[in-house]
Amino acid sequence: MPKIKFLLPALCLALASPAFADATVTIKNFDYSPMMLSISAGETVTWKNLDGEPHTVVSTDGLFRSQALDQNDSFAFKFDKPGTYKYICSIHPKMVATVTVK
Repeated sequence: MPKIKFLLPALCLALASPAFADATVTIKNFDYSPMMLSISAGETVTWKNLDGEPHTVVSTDGLFRSQALDQNDSFAFKFDKPGTYKYICSIHPKMVATVTVK
């Protein structure tokens, strides 16, 4: 029985802990995946670079801008307002994608 007393608080804490992101975009093969993402206002998107080359996540309207993300680096941004947000990789401008916030 004593083991249950110690496991129960840890389980409750794990279930109550918030996730790092509401949505994830992977960067691989010089592409964002998914290229079009739809989320609700107040959600956070995390981008993770799986390429061996650095990439960035830069909104075309200047709302957010990551540093150069090396392999396995991540960048997160919380979208508070509805709208359509286009972004690019400033290092490889042919990489384009969109987040739609409802």
